[in-house]
Amino acid sequence: MPDQKPPSKNRQPQGKEWISLGIGMGIALGAGIGVAMDNLALGIGIGLVIGAAVGVALSQRKAQP
Repeated sequence: MPDQKPPSKNRQPQGKEWISLGIGMGIALGAGIGVAMDNLALGIGIGLVIGAAVGVALSQRKAQP
């Protein structure tokens, strides 16, 4: 089977992978917001919600043909 190419390692996220990327970025941004507000737990919670919302929006946008 030398005709087949190995799967690409640099592929775009598919479907629900966008949600996990959004959550990860949201937590990182939320931690910064939490430090600025002197309430780290609240900032991480805010970042988690914002990141999940962004991830859902991106996954729905990519799902549309």
